[in-house]
Amino acid sequence: MALGLFRVCLVVVTAIINHPLLFPRENATVPENEEEIIRQMQAHQEKLQLEQLRLEEEMARLAADKEAEKEALERVAEEGQQQNESRTAWDLWSTLCMILFLVIEVWRQDHQDAPSPECLGSDEDELPDPEGAPLRGLTLPNRATLDHFYERCIRGATADAARTREFVEGFVDDLLEALRSLCSRDSDMEVEDFIGVDSMYENWQVNKPLLCDLFVPFMPPEPYHFHPELWCSSRSVPLDRQGYGQIKVVRADEDTLGCICGKTKLGEDMLCLLHGRNNVVHHGSKAADPLCAPNSPYLDTMRVMKWFQTALTRAWHRIEHKYEFDLAFGQLDTPGSLKIRFRSGKFMPFNLIPVIQCDDSDLYFVSHLAREPGGGTRASSTDWLLSFAVYERHFLRVTSKALPEGACHLSCLQIASFLLSKQSRLTGPSGLGNYHLKTALLHLLLARRPADWKAEQLDARLHELLCFLEKSLLEKKLQHFFIGNRKVPQAMGLPEAVRRAEPLNLFRPFVLQRSLYRKTVDSFYEMLKNAPALISEYSLHIPSDHASLPPKTVIL
Repeated sequence: MALGLFRVCLVVVTAIINHPLLFPRENATVPENEEEIIRQMQAHQEKLQLEQLRLEEEMARLAADKEAEKEALERVAEEGQQQNESRTAWDLWSTLCMILFLVIEVWRQDHQDAPSPECLGSDEDELPDPEGAPLRGLTLPNRATLDHFYERCIRGATADAARTREFVEGFVDDLLEALRSLCSRDSDMEVEDFIGVDSMYENWQVNKPLLCDLFVPFMPPEPYHFHPELWCSSRSVPLDRQGYGQIKVVRADEDTLGCICGKTKLGEDMLCLLHGRNNVVHHGSKAADPLCAPNSPYLDTMRVMKWFQTALTRAWHRIEHKYEFDLAFGQLDTPGSLKIRFRSGKFMPFNLIPVIQCDDSDLYFVSHLAREPGGGTRASSTDWLLSFAVYERHFLRVTSKALPEGACHLSCLQIASFLLSKQSRLTGPSGLGNYHLKTALLHLLLARRPADWKAEQLDARLHELLCFLEKSLLEKKLQHFFIGNRKVPQAMGLPEAVRRAEPLNLFRPFVLQRSLYRKTVDSFYEMLKNAPALISEYSLHIPSDHASLPPKTVIL
């Protein structure tokens, strides 16, 4: 009951308080401003609606951009996947091509020294057709014609080769002995015995006058010695320096393997057993070697040639009273080219070439050659050409022992050399030389069986030799027989560094000199074209006197 009365009282009090007459009319202006407030609220509402529309448009645009970006990402992903697939396919194809090229290169390296099947021919080549075999539309003389030509022309022209060698060797022995007598062992070069090389000592010399090539090794005086450096000992060597080397002049006290008494300070109570107190090697007292290049420890080829020319002149003046002939230099650009002039007007040329032995091998660094085997020019005066002439002579000697009696290998080389020399006189010298002919023959000797070199197979082997040269010319590639050729028997004693070196292409100048290559190819085919007529002409004009001809010579 009390609660109900309380609620009634509360309602009455509330009504009284909220009655408008109880308080002043402070808000009497509200109805007057109501329209303004309504307009503002409507304007605000319109702004909110416009903002809402703008936001909705912005949201729609963002959604569209997002959708477009999503589609673009999907397209990029698809394109990337396609590129990855194509790249994978390309990488696979490249790998397969690389493997294929590698297999071809390995196969080519295994067969590069062997003649092509067309050049080697079949077993029928051992019994060739009497009319000769064609070589790119050209016909070579048959076997009977070649035998007749060889007997009449070549063997007769080289009948006095042995007497020529004997005379030249006797004179050179006397000349070098006089040179040694003029030299001081303490300050001058020590000249060793000569070594006979090339065609006269391999018994395939054809052209007259007969020419002897003699190597003359020399050594420096003590305490110097030569330290050869091969081109294959360095990884970064230009192509034009392959086949060359340098000779460093080293003092004994500068050599790491020599005595160390000049490098360390010995006590007063210590004495070197190699050098006495009066022969102490003073550190830093380096004498300038007159044969080295300026400001260089390497031997200079030009200075060596001048020294050798001067030494030969002094030696000849010492012994000229003993002989009834004159000695003169044959070619100005070849200091070792000498010529004996007899009172009858005849002359006898020969070459003395100063060389340096490469370590303990039969390789020799040559200061100069009348014509370098590679057909190029040396890059620097400190570059020495590496000669394999002694190894070539040794290989021919060993191979000849395994061939049948009267083998035709040297006859092939002689006929080819004869044709080349006659062609050179007609059209001038080309890029093909006798060294290339001999290199081709060495490759064929290594590839062919000994039984294939019988005397009756002369025409077949000559055809094969010319075919090998033709193939090499067309490919512009004739590999050096010893450098990088692992098929050479190890019994030859070739240095391992040379055996494992990169093969040296003797026809590399043809790649750089197109005019020389064109002239060489034209001259080669013209030589083949003129061969039958040339052989017939020389066979008719040379008198036949078989009884006076000596038997075929063999390698000594």
